[in-house]
Amino acid sequence: MLRSMMLAAALLWGVASANAGTLESVRQKGTVSCGVNVGLGGFSMPDSTGVWKGLDVDACRAVAAAVLGDANKVRYVPTTGTSRFAALQSGEIDILSRNTTFTFLRDTTIGLRMVEVNFYDGQGFLVRKTVKAANLKELAGATICMLQGSTHEMNIGDWMKQHDIKFQIVLLDTTDVLIKALLSGRCDVASSDSSNLASIRGAGVPNPDEFVILADRISKEPLGPMVRRADDQWLDIVRWSMMAMLEAEETGVTSANVDEMLAKSTNPAVQRLLGKTADFGKLMGLDNAWAYNIIKQVGNYSESYERNVGKGSSLKLDRGPNDLWSKGGLMYPIPFR
Repeated sequence: MLRSMMLAAALLWGVASANAGTLESVRQKGTVSCGVNVGLGGFSMPDSTGVWKGLDVDACRAVAAAVLGDANKVRYVPTTGTSRFAALQSGEIDILSRNTTFTFLRDTTIGLRMVEVNFYDGQGFLVRKTVKAANLKELAGATICMLQGSTHEMNIGDWMKQHDIKFQIVLLDTTDVLIKALLSGRCDVASSDSSNLASIRGAGVPNPDEFVILADRISKEPLGPMVRRADDQWLDIVRWSMMAMLEAEETGVTSANVDEMLAKSTNPAVQRLLGKTADFGKLMGLDNAWAYNIIKQVGNYSESYERNVGKGSSLKLDRGPNDLWSKGGLMYPIPFR
């Protein structure tokens, strides 16, 4: 019996030690290392002063606020579609928050773990209006450029087989190269996540009115952050940091009213979220003000969405599937209880 108890204790100690890895490393460094896109408007791109902004950037800022109490303590590491996974596997970054699609193979075979969806998207197609194509089928034989290392090549391959239509596929490294290929005429079509295409059309080309995004969506692209496997505590922290932003939107807590809500709200859900009751922070090895810090410094999900990709941004995307479940969308905060 004693030997069994000692073995169980040793196993629990080993698990706890492994799970503490990234959290302890982040605390020692004093920053969260975040892998982002090399530049994608609305999701991760530095502004004119060099400050990184975007929906994916806010996911990293939320974790920094939760763990370090300061959303600005993030080191951003630009990654490409082909370098992003190696950067996380090697430990160069703590989180990959780079418009990455949640798929079976990525979640089960590369030593990484998808955390949660922070943007629901689909693969679309950007063409010049002069092409006069109403849909993808009318582009048969066209040259389509897309990013290497994405899910898009497999998606278009499946679509071609299903519809017995052929395209010429050109794979490129970065969005900047993709834009140049489209403008030079090397490509008839640019294909990517529809949000990426909206970013390209809104800010990446000098003449946006000459381009149109076709209505066709040939895939589901649930995008979200990834972390390394065998680090459950860090997975919990990243996941629940995202959930805290959704829960805040659902309960009406914003960066502007969070102090008042903390002081006056009698809603049990709000009290638990903001650390007035329960010890949810301590259960993850954090201060109980972890979610308060996220909301105060980063905002709820709606605030992040609107300023980065919504009506308050250059992309002006509708919430659509990224609205709360109670408003017809797919965003559903897991209960804080």
